This record gives sequence, structure tokens and C-alpha cells, in this order.
Amino acid sequence: MINTYQIYLISDSTGETLERIFLALKAQFKNINYKIHSYSFTRTENQILKIIEDAKKKENAIILYTIVDNNLAKYLANTSDDKQIPCFGVLGNLILNFSKILNQKASHEPSGQHILNDEYYNRIEAIQFTMNHDDGNLSNDIDKSDIILVGVSRTSKTPTSIYLANKGFKTSNIPLVNENSLPEKLKKEPQFTCVVGLSTEPERLVDLRKNRMNSLREGEKTNYTNLEDIKHEVTNAKKTFQKYKWPVIDVTRKSVEETAASIIKIHEIYSNNVK
Repeated sequence: MINTYQIYLISDSTGETLERIFLALKAQFKNINYKIHSYSFTRTENQILKIIEDAKKKENAIILYTIVDNNLAKYLANTSDDKQIPCFGVLGNLILNFSKILNQKASHEPSGQHILNDEYYNRIEAIQFTMNHDDGNLSNDIDKSDIILVGVSRTSKTPTSIYLANKGFKTSNIPLVNENSLPEKLKKEPQFTCVVGLSTEPERLVDLRKNRMNSLREGEKTNYTNLEDIKHEVTNAKKTFQKYKWPVIDVTRKSVEETAASIIKIHEIYSNNVK
């Protein structure tokens, strides 16, 4: 029987950073059963004591934390040690080492990454822009886009756009039915901004589209889910990408995060070439 580990994620902020770190960590182990216990905005010794008391009651408890206040972090580490609960700080050594390299003291301010500065408001603006320009909407002002994604239906255009928006990129996505479905701006000036084509294997697309129809409780659309029709559709899309010299990413075996990382790299190359 495989043990179930009780993973306590304790943060003095939203806990987003800690959750991402744990996801990256657990991906390195094939056989791990776990249950997450998340505690955000933990900023007092009393809060920590209650969490540790709960952890002590469970078998195989492990604590991971991101707490920038040195005194509070030490209290958590010492109390966990007294209770014999494995406890690991994620940012502590990094902050200390960077402080030495940069020759300046860290602010040790909780939620420092969520400060309401220009970068934050630019990101919010990018998200609003992207939501308004989803699925070919408001194509008359796509010239304001940092990135434009083009692809046939169900090639992850919308989730990838939203992910990019959270990174601060104003992203439009255009569904490619045929070349005539492209906005005139794109056909006349195909390189006016960073445009990326998204493609996938037809067999995978069949499954995605059938699942989509089932989730919407709609009857199956023959052309939309027929393998031969989809093969033709994907081939024509690739010809369009080639005609306008747009880089293409095959998303068949890629997560949204991996696809977005590739797009950001393409955007960097495009921006450098424009300069």
C-alpha cells in the first residue's frame, strides 16, 4: 500500500508561487499519493501553531512554505522541528543569496509580487484586451495586438491566449475556417505583428471536437468531426501559414504552458527583428 502524504503549503501571500513549485516538484516522482492542505496569508505565530497542530494529527505530513518575514519563518521551522514534521522553506536561501549578490537588503514584504504598479495594470489591460478579442471578435483593431494566434477549431487558441495575457501580452485569436475567414488586415500585412499558427494532428482533433459536441449536448456535425474533412482542413491551414510565412506550433502533445513558452520565444525573435 502506497502512503498518502499530507502536503501543507503555507504562504504569507496568495500561495500561487508555492503551488507552482510543488507541481514542478511532484512531476519528478511517478508514484506519489498526496493530499494538499493550502494556507494562504499566514502572517502570525498563532496561525502557524494551529496549522502545525493539525499537521501533527496526521501521518506523513510535510510542510513547504514561502514566508519572507525572517522571525515568522524561524518560528515555523523551529516549531515544526519540535513536532518532528519535515519542513522546507522555498524562498529563504534564495532571498539571502540574492541579497548578498545584489549587495542590498531584501524588503521581506509579503505579497511583494502583487504590488499595484504599472506592470500589474498592464497585465490587467492585456487580460481585458484578450478576452475582448477572443474567437475573432473585434478584428477591426487587431493591430493593437502583441500576438495573434491563428488556427482551426479546437487547437487551444483561447486557453493559450488567456495564459499569454496573464504574462502581459495583448493576444487576439482568429479561428481559421478558410483563408477568406482571415481579417483583411492580416492578409494585406501578414507580418505587421507577431502571428503564430497553431496546428494539431487530425486524429487528435476528431476526439477533441467530439468531446466538445458532447459537452454542449449537440448532435454530431459530420463535417466538424469527420476525419477526412479534418485532414483537409488541417492541410489547408498549414498551406495558409506557409503562404503568409507564419511560424507554426504543433500543439498535439503540448500543454498550454509549453505552447505559450514557444510563442513567447517567437515573439522575442520577432521583436528583435523589427528593431
